[in-house]
Amino acid sequence: MAKVLLLDDEVTMVQSLAEILRKEGHEVFPFSSYNAAVECLESQCPELVITDLYLDKTRTHGMDILQKARALNPPATAILITAYATIGTAVDAMKKGAFDYLEKPFKVDDFVQCVRRALTYNAAVSENIYLKKQLKKKYQFNQLIGNSPQMQEVFKMIERVADTDSTILILGESGTGKELVARALHFNSRRQFAPFIPINCSALPENLLESELFGHCKGAFTGAINDKKGLFQEADGGTIFLDEIGSMPPVLQSRLLRVLQEREVRRVGDNIAVSVNVRVLSATHEPLEERVKAGTFREDLYYRLNVIPINLPSLRERREDVPVLTVHFLRNKVNPRTGKLFQITRKALDVLSSYDWPGNVRELENAIERACALCEAGTIKVSDLPPIVRRQAPGGDSEEVVEIPEAAPEAESGPATRPVNPAETPGHPMSQPLGPLKDYLREQELGYVNRALAVAGGDKEKAAQLLNVSVATLYRKLADEDVPG
Repeated sequence: MAKVLLLDDEVTMVQSLAEILRKEGHEVFPFSSYNAAVECLESQCPELVITDLYLDKTRTHGMDILQKARALNPPATAILITAYATIGTAVDAMKKGAFDYLEKPFKVDDFVQCVRRALTYNAAVSENIYLKKQLKKKYQFNQLIGNSPQMQEVFKMIERVADTDSTILILGESGTGKELVARALHFNSRRQFAPFIPINCSALPENLLESELFGHCKGAFTGAINDKKGLFQEADGGTIFLDEIGSMPPVLQSRLLRVLQEREVRRVGDNIAVSVNVRVLSATHEPLEERVKAGTFREDLYYRLNVIPINLPSLRERREDVPVLTVHFLRNKVNPRTGKLFQITRKALDVLSSYDWPGNVRELENAIERACALCEAGTIKVSDLPPIVRRQAPGGDSEEVVEIPEAAPEAESGPATRPVNPAETPGHPMSQPLGPLKDYLREQELGYVNRALAVAGGDKEKAAQLLNVSVATLYRKLADEDVPG
């Protein structure tokens, strides 16, 4: 189902096309008035706009609607229709971004097929934009760094379980990087090209959280003016990350348990269940066992979520990583953002390492940002650190400066002067060496094929249809998985 805005100054034409579109299952916004259509365009942001090129015998309004549709974020796909078709107007419309051009009178089948092609194109463009954004985020995992044995174990665990469909519970204090781990698990799995959707279960009241997770039908409650997909449906084929799962209300715990058991969701106000293929990752900063004992968290749900636990150490448990993280924040975040080169004294690094950091990595990053704002001459000293941090500092302040390089030096000079590159960290998911381009392309193609299989529930014929290839081609692609490059 898509939102479709329809504009034509012939009322009978609008009514006829609107009825055809509704039979196709779309939500239609029909207009014969230009001004009303523009207002709806800006408020509803439809996926598809179908407009007559010549409104009130003038071509201006039709082209205006086209340009406004293409200026939306994300841009709407547009189809132009007219009874005064010429090669010149068709070319002009295409140059201005129209997807297709229909000449009146046209057959109903031609119109339906044109709409379907336009929406398929729109979905492909949207997915491409989404993938580009998400693939950029994939390379932000260098924030999850550390040389300590505890972090090395975390990296090894991510590498071992990322490409499975196991449900994983990420445990750790606030600020330890639980969402970074969840993203690393998703983007290093076969689901990497499908959506990764995070939601904080403690950030929304019960009624809104239920609607966000499972969706709702039009009229299910006051304010439900349209059907809405839930996040489980939006994440179909991919991963949903339930942060602060311990805060989920008991009623929703029951519904979540059913999703995990039956692999299907039911929207609020609906009696029809919809199958979903979603990997569930969850996280909590508090031991769920205590909530189970207190009777505020379902024991059966706990065991469903805790198939594979990943424990993130607090920063006070891996103090040797504090200098590494400090230099990382300065070189890769503060320096590029401000355009300045900041340094830090050895004594200030020692003070940072001696503090317990109850807010963990997030608190450390905030302390570094504060120090950069207050320091003089671009050098962070003990006096620039937050009072609660420097309270534990012994007397004196070494003036020895730890320089922060713009790029990683070739020679290893110790953890206090060089941040860890995760690609150089043994056991880290990004530590795999680069290989031939053809091997990378084969890997990406197989990942997309596996995603289609996942969406099709393992049905190869259905997967082949989704990929628009023959079953024989699909089998050949899968056979390539076992062929060395």
